[in-house]
Amino acid sequence: MASSTSNPQQPPVAIVCVGMAGSGKTTFMQRINAHLYQSHQQSPSTTAPPYVMNLDPAVRSVPFESNIDIRDSVNYKEVMKQYNLGPNGGILTSLNLFSTKIDQVMGILEKRCLPSKQPATEAKAPPSPTHILLDTPGQIEVFVWSASGTILLSSLASSFPTVIAYIIDTPRTTASTSTFMSNMLYAISILYKTRLPMILVFNKTDVKDESEAVEWMRDFESFQAALREEEAAMEERGGGGGGYMSSLLNSMSLVLEEFYNALSVVGVSSMTGDGVEGFFEAVEEKRQEFEREYQPELERKRKGMEGMKAEMREREVRRMMGDMGVSSKAKGTGKYAAKGGKLEEEAETVSDVEEMEAEEAASGLVDPDEEMAEEEDVEFEDGLKARYESALREQGGPAATLKSAEYIRRTQG
Repeated sequence: MASSTSNPQQPPVAIVCVGMAGSGKTTFMQRINAHLYQSHQQSPSTTAPPYVMNLDPAVRSVPFESNIDIRDSVNYKEVMKQYNLGPNGGILTSLNLFSTKIDQVMGILEKRCLPSKQPATEAKAPPSPTHILLDTPGQIEVFVWSASGTILLSSLASSFPTVIAYIIDTPRTTASTSTFMSNMLYAISILYKTRLPMILVFNKTDVKDESEAVEWMRDFESFQAALREEEAAMEERGGGGGGYMSSLLNSMSLVLEEFYNALSVVGVSSMTGDGVEGFFEAVEEKRQEFEREYQPELERKRKGMEGMKAEMREREVRRMMGDMGVSSKAKGTGKYAAKGGKLEEEAETVSDVEEMEAEEAASGLVDPDEEMAEEEDVEFEDGLKARYESALREQGGPAATLKSAEYIRRTQG
């Protein structure tokens, strides 16, 4: 059982099981959950049971016990009734509602699963889980392509090494080359959407061995031969050749060759348990790949976001200080105002302003504070003008830019 356990000082690896309806995803979850529980029973002092999450709000019952269950927070049928939704819309809305509590969910996961967050009150703390298992809805596109799915996956990957286990129905996939290629295209789209390490799990190997599907992935000529056999069989039945579909499948098999090399592939029987050890060996390899390649990229993005937030805060502070500088020109009330430590008469009417300007011009005296303030006014107005011009250019194009100066004078006058 050593292959299914990891260093207890490491954070647990999160395994997100996704797959099309009927691929045996929930049965696979039950099998790997039972395997980890068996490891815990054999070594209870050094291993801990997995931490299990169910994110399928529409499932009636699951054959395993969940530590966190979306059904405890969201009532799927009530969501459909209140929002007048169908099955897929109900699942999507339920996931959206659950994602609003992601901070609480991550707080529970970190408290229960991270060794650094374990309480140090006891002389010897119990071991932390080495794996977090997530079961997702059978409507795979609802989870992978929704905003809530992205939030859940990104939050999980920010705290734990995260691996996608893409479950494939082996007998159905190897039934035809077009079905096989459809599964591969779906897998590559999920890989590039989530940007997380992925393991292809060819399930139901007790019914059909995965060797044919793996050979199609690894050997281009083998896939070509299978494609030609299907075309010949179609012609014999009078259905004609593959035509455009055959050319497309040929091209896609060449394009996906590099993609195949980046994947770990295992065959598993969820009914008999055959191949589960190999799956956990692949999980440990993907954990190392996550820490080596994916985690630095996540850290870089996180620092970039923090830098953007700091820059936005600094920009807001500068803008606020600029506004305060403009408003401070109106300081002083009544007929006199303090200037240079002296009380000087302040203009109260337009005629007073004209008289004071005439006296200053006749005396040839210029207040350096006022001269500096005038320079600040020019700088502020230039900056304001640039902002208005940018906004007007985005909204109305070149014609609106020509009116920017007039607009500024009208709004600032």
